[in-house]
Amino acid sequence: MVEYIPGEEIKESADLYEHFRFKVDAGQNLLRIDKFLVNRMETISRSRIQSAASAGNILVNNNPVKPNYRVRPGDLITIVMAYPPREIELIPENIPVEVVYEDDQLIIVNKEAGMVVHPGHGNYTGTLVNALAWRLKDQPLFKSGELRPGLVHRIDKNTSGLIIVAKTEMAMNKLAKQFFDRTTKREYIAIVWGQPEPQEGRIEGHIGRHLKDRMKMDVFPEGSEGKHAVTHYKVVEKLGYISLLECRLETGRTHQIRVHLEHIGHPLFNDERYGGNTVLRGTTFTKYKQFVQNCFKVIPRHALHARSLGFIHPVSGEDMYFKTELPPDMQQLLDKWRKYTGARE
Repeated sequence: MVEYIPGEEIKESADLYEHFRFKVDAGQNLLRIDKFLVNRMETISRSRIQSAASAGNILVNNNPVKPNYRVRPGDLITIVMAYPPREIELIPENIPVEVVYEDDQLIIVNKEAGMVVHPGHGNYTGTLVNALAWRLKDQPLFKSGELRPGLVHRIDKNTSGLIIVAKTEMAMNKLAKQFFDRTTKREYIAIVWGQPEPQEGRIEGHIGRHLKDRMKMDVFPEGSEGKHAVTHYKVVEKLGYISLLECRLETGRTHQIRVHLEHIGHPLFNDERYGGNTVLRGTTFTKYKQFVQNCFKVIPRHALHARSLGFIHPVSGEDMYFKTELPPDMQQLLDKWRKYTGARE
């Protein structure tokens, strides 16, 4: 069951967008900003630039401007836009997805674990975007030549949960700006090895590509690499050698929750990439090890679920908040550990 809760306070972030910055030369003649930018952003059409400006995503000296603004020498121009043109053909596919909410501007999907969000290397079909390209094939945005139409954020392949996709250019620009400004709200449920101390805390550490394993991210505490990242967590249930956590994102870096939890010594249960797929806590008894192996079979992926999503509707301005229950595999995992810890008491 998915619950829609209107009027919730909103405060959150992620960072899946393009960000451009230009300083206007001293010798620049007065020129409409859409013409100025199209000459400097060769892969982006004038119509996309105009749409971004209409959505308030183009700022001059920190103030939003319209497409007809005339640039002046010394102006500092910043732009937030959603995704570059596609590099491969997007193939619409009739794949069922669980739609939580839909209107003429956006669609919210409760993504199942195992589904990739958008086409990319090694995953050109079977993705959420392929499914939405079929469902929304009459929408102009899904005919626009974009590889990732409407996407303003994403979740990992083996993370389940809520994701929002824009259906119009205006909605995409306005939602991308909310993620850029960190005014969205996202909460995750995680099952981790061990019991974090303190039971409620803040993890801060720059996240960047691992220096030796390019498939992983890593934390660089001194900020020598990567981008600033902050995750808030709270232990909501202790189950012996594992714990159930609520995690709230202050930023939205790739693999942020996974790598931050590994960094503090409590990786996600069965997270193969970050070391959670071995027995990290508990006894040496064969019976216990077999129990853990059975648990890995129950949830053959990392135990992370994007439970809630909050944002401001790009057209109506309404505060919107959605919340979903845990998927069956995570619920079954919790039930097994509750039974196991109860039998030991």
